[in-house]
Order: sequence, then structure tokens, then C-alpha cells
Amino acid sequence: MAGRHTLTIIKPDAFGAGKAGLILALLEQHGFTVKAARVMHLSAAQAGAFYAVHAGRGFFGELVGFMSSGPCMPMLLERDDAVATLRTVIGATDPAEAAEGTVRKLYAESKGRNAIHASDSDENAQIEAAFFFAGADTVRG
Repeated sequence: MAGRHTLTIIKPDAFGAGKAGLILALLEQHGFTVKAARVMHLSAAQAGAFYAVHAGRGFFGELVGFMSSGPCMPMLLERDDAVATLRTVIGATDPAEAAEGTVRKLYAESKGRNAIHASDSDENAQIEAAFFFAGADTVRG
């Protein structure tokens, strides 16, 4: 999966506001292909497990609460240099600092309600994809 795949999640704020289709269209315009997708409502335990790397940080409880507040849409995406390209396409965590035309500039409400998650490395993309998708759900290659 290294290099060609990454995980993204359209978060509850953007999904609930009906922005999933717009975000997906923007990702496809940047050459991403959806290899697996699902809509789900994370429990607090699932959100906590997914974001466990942040457990010691002050924003962890708020993040878990937000991510378990409504449906979200995890997706496994494919394209060359997937992780780095997606991070560029989504923009800075704070939409006030995000570049024009990025997902967060267009659709995020705030730094905490920032519309989308993206894996930060090839290694984490593999771990995060496995969290949401069984091997049979994904396309190999």
C-alpha cells in the first residue's frame, strides 16, 4: 500500500452539512480514486482507539466527542504519492491558515471542526486503513 494509498475521513461536521459529495469531487479532481468507502457513526470507544496517539493531549476529549457526534465517511484513496498529495489538497488544520481551494479552506468550520482527516505517513495510512477496512474490502495493487 505504501506510496499509492492513503486514508481519509470526511468528519461529522462536513458529512452532516451535506458536503461529502463536494469533498469527494474535489479529491477526484486531484486524481484520487476511491478504493473503499463506508458511512459509519463512531462510538466514543472507536474514536478514542483511532485517535489514541493523541490521548495525552488537551484536545483529546473534545476530538473523541466530536468524532463520535455523528456519521462520518472513511475512505481508502489511491493515486501516486497519495499521502503527501492528500495533505496538500486538504490544507492546514486551521481553515484560516489553509490555502485557497483546499478542502479545509472551502468546507471547515474551525480548527477543531475541520471537515476532514488525512493520514500523515505511509505507515499510518496502512494502520488507519486497517482500522476501518478488512482486507477483503480493499483493492490490492
